[in-house]
Amino acid sequence: MAVGAAVVLAAGPAGAGWPGDPAKCKPDAVKVGSVCMDKYEASVWQVPATNLAGKSNAGLIKKIQNGTATLADLTAGNATQVSPSSSCTPGFPGTFPANGQWTAPLYAVSIAGVHPTACVTWFQAQQACANARKRLPTNGEWQMAVAGTQDPGPDNGTTDCNTASVSDAVNTGSRSGCVSNYGAFDMVGNVSEWVADWVPRSTTCGSWGGSGDSQCLAGAATSGEPGALIRGGRFNDGPDAGPLAVRGDDQPSVANGDIGFRCAR
Repeated sequence: MAVGAAVVLAAGPAGAGWPGDPAKCKPDAVKVGSVCMDKYEASVWQVPATNLAGKSNAGLIKKIQNGTATLADLTAGNATQVSPSSSCTPGFPGTFPANGQWTAPLYAVSIAGVHPTACVTWFQAQQACANARKRLPTNGEWQMAVAGTQDPGPDNGTTDCNTASVSDAVNTGSRSGCVSNYGAFDMVGNVSEWVADWVPRSTTCGSWGGSGDSQCLAGAATSGEPGALIRGGRFNDGPDAGPLAVRGDDQPSVANGDIGFRCAR
């Protein structure tokens, strides 16, 4: 076995659902302890009232909320992906503003084969998860789910985590070697990911002993907005990306082309 290759753990006894066993999770997620973590970084979708055949999209919304929607389903439903990284075009509509106080819903979806959504605030990410009957994972849940994902070195541009080779996001799930022991893809690199936790906004980047992963949790601002934790590193972080990479120096109102999220149940 190649050094650094991910090993997906075998399922336990029937019905156990842990570790790595998707039996008790929806098809778009993997079991991590008691949590169902989305397999893929979120793409956010705007779903019109009717599909291409002029019929109601209520069934598509139900599929999204049940974790069974496919890219083909979204296409047939005439759904539009919102704010894919890193172009972020088309952007979030005015009905789903940066503060999360939406008047028309958007939905976070965990599917392979699309650029993850970025230029999304923490508030928008939280609401897009909620509309899909999910939530942002906690920092601790995210840390459990990332176990076994590559800690970069080099990015070979094909199978390794997307941390240095293209300076842009790539399609979710397209880097076959960038998968955790539980089966979650792209937790290192591609877009960095909001998690639920807030902290006093960090003012200094420190270092981890024995790891080159970025750590911006030193110092604490005494005025202005708090910080919201961002995990995993991004597509241009190189060796600073990794399973321990964590930043607390961005406010939850920030929306950058390299910050996305994933959901959990």
